Amino acid sequence: MEHPLKKKITTHSLRVAVIGLGYVGLPLAITFAEAGFQVTGIDIDSQKVENASRGESYIPDVSSTSLQALIETKRLDFTTDYAALDDVDAIIICVPTPLLKTRNPDISCIISAIQQVRAHLHSGQLVALESTTYPGTTDEVILPELEASGLKVGVDFFLVFSPERIDPGNPHFNIRTTPKIVGGITGACTALGQAFYEAAIEKVVAVSSTRVAEMTKLLENTFRAVNIGLVNEIAIICEKLHINVWEVIDAAATKPFGFMPFLPGPGLGGHCIAVDPHYLSWKLKTLDYTARFIELAAEINTSMPHYVVDKICLALNEQRRNFNGATVLVLGVAYKRNISDVRESPALDIISALITRKARVIYNDEYVPLLALRDQALHSQPLSSGLLQAADCVVIITDHSYYDVPWIVREAHCIVDTRNMTQGYNDQKIFRL
Repeated sequence: MEHPLKKKITTHSLRVAVIGLGYVGLPLAITFAEAGFQVTGIDIDSQKVENASRGESYIPDVSSTSLQALIETKRLDFTTDYAALDDVDAIIICVPTPLLKTRNPDISCIISAIQQVRAHLHSGQLVALESTTYPGTTDEVILPELEASGLKVGVDFFLVFSPERIDPGNPHFNIRTTPKIVGGITGACTALGQAFYEAAIEKVVAVSSTRVAEMTKLLENTFRAVNIGLVNEIAIICEKLHINVWEVIDAAATKPFGFMPFLPGPGLGGHCIAVDPHYLSWKLKTLDYTARFIELAAEINTSMPHYVVDKICLALNEQRRNFNGATVLVLGVAYKRNISDVRESPALDIISALITRKARVIYNDEYVPLLALRDQALHSQPLSSGLLQAADCVVIITDHSYYDVPWIVREAHCIVDTRNMTQGYNDQKIFRL
């Protein structure tokens, strides 16, 4: 006999709530609304709720036009009031899961959200967690909290984990076109979770448990972090051997099997790759095991901003300058090209280190007009010949597509290029990783 929740999914009469309206939650709310569901977005940040309610997008991958259209058709609304959960059938949790200063997981936002869900949990609801976390969170932390309501999982309510796979700024893949992983506490949970996501997403892959789903996300990002750590070390090795690492990577990439190119850079950034492997490493420490590959990759990747600062020091020394009083122009502070996200960006560590060494730091990033550091705020400066010529050193941190590289090379006194944007220029004033 078909479950009533399955019928609501197939008839699009199911009502959805998305908790957390950041880089994951807002695009997800729009995706389900565009699929024909009634969606309510919930966030404790009243400014986000006010902006979204006015149809003003604060997420680069979400257009205000599409947001306004869904609001006008009453498919989408926003609130700070968790009482809205009383009237929904499916709840998706997309709250932040950062690291503490000790590099341990901070799941306080998940706990806070699930406590609100428990207060409004009723029979027939589906609850999905998308926030990246360590294996065991769903069944060890969330399940006991929800069953404390007196309702039984797999019978009265249904619980799944489905990791977000957002790639900000990716023009080829979005939520709808990126395959979705779903794992439930019970078989019924998985089946309903799969049916729910299939109503809005092109391909859904069911796995045997929430732990498998949680581990899948950590494997994806740990794979990237470890390989980036490897290629960053290769870049350092190549410099010591006086070999162009970029040429080596290009040559190796011609092999049609057994090699996947990764590129060196100034360090890891973004919420996922810079954070997620630490969740897995922490979990293993509780089991008296050291994740050595993860720890080593993290050590190399976190050292890269300091390596870049050393490279800037070398570039200045070539001009008989030191940090004290030198003007350093940083090009790009977002953690990746053509987006505005500065979370965990290596540019933050590089700029802080330069300021500590008494350099005068200015930056340009059209995607990030204001950069808030611990003790000061910097504003993006418009690029001009005068700005480039006034800098003792120009440092390319983010390879935004709007940068006119030939012009920059022509105007700058010296350049430290961490992204190989100046490939093909053999000028002695250019210092690369």
